[in-house]
Amino acid sequence: MALFDDVAALAKAAAASLDDVGAAAGRAGVKAAGVVVDDTAVTPQYVHGLAAERELPIIRRIALGSVRNKLLVLLPAVLLLSQFLPVLLTPILMVGGAYLCYEGAEKVWHRLRPSHEEHAAGEEALPDEDTVVAGAVRTDFILSAEIMVIALNEVVDQGFWSRAVILAVVAVAITVLVYGVVGLIVKMDDVGLHLSTKPARAVAALGRGLVKAMPRLLAVLTVVGTAAMLWVGGHILLVGSDELGLHALYGAVHSLEQAAHEATGALGGLVGWLVNTLGSALLGLVVGAAVVAVVSLVRRLRAQPASR
Repeated sequence: MALFDDVAALAKAAAASLDDVGAAAGRAGVKAAGVVVDDTAVTPQYVHGLAAERELPIIRRIALGSVRNKLLVLLPAVLLLSQFLPVLLTPILMVGGAYLCYEGAEKVWHRLRPSHEEHAAGEEALPDEDTVVAGAVRTDFILSAEIMVIALNEVVDQGFWSRAVILAVVAVAITVLVYGVVGLIVKMDDVGLHLSTKPARAVAALGRGLVKAMPRLLAVLTVVGTAAMLWVGGHILLVGSDELGLHALYGAVHSLEQAAHEATGALGGLVGWLVNTLGSALLGLVVGAAVVAVVSLVRRLRAQPASR
């Protein structure tokens, strides 16, 4: 009976531990939502123009590359970093946040000033599958690194093995979520075409609606992904600067958030969150625009000797 009691106690402890891991993984995954939205918005563009029967195999190859990125390279790296050099977590996270701001601001710039020549050149020459997969996996590596560091920042107070399990759960869950949704998105028009041939009018109308909705959905995902990058990147910079002792920006945004919260009564929580989000996004846009300007200047300086 004593043995059974011990087994029952161990089972309860294990169940509680699993609950803690699940809760921590959920918190970490939510924090990485901005990068996840961007990853989901970007990936369908890699299979644009390719044969329909090759879309899912290519996405599967990209997803496998993403899992390898997260579990075999990034997970050991961030665990060792958190164990031996935790002081570097905030600066590294801020570098990743600045990169997100740069990506978001660059998308805004290209939206305002589209390069028709580059677009036409991209339309003329479609790369082979291996090139598409390699490029997508490289981009995924950067986004995955940001996801893992953001997730780690939420569970840095956990034990080493708990951190390892939580980050592995987050890595696998986010990969399945992102590429599962991407698979549904890229096949939506094929499903719509199939349904549009059915004799039932309602089913055929649904199919035509899916086909028409595909470009609009991709456009919405692009806008949401850009906004999410600016918001998440700006928030990372805002909180990171406060942790490094630069309190002015964080204090200003926090004061505005509190004032909005107190002035709007029952809606104070929502309005305060919106103020904080808007402040983070504006900071992200400003920082991103500055990085875009620097990168553009460096590219021009490098191109000058070649043109001469």
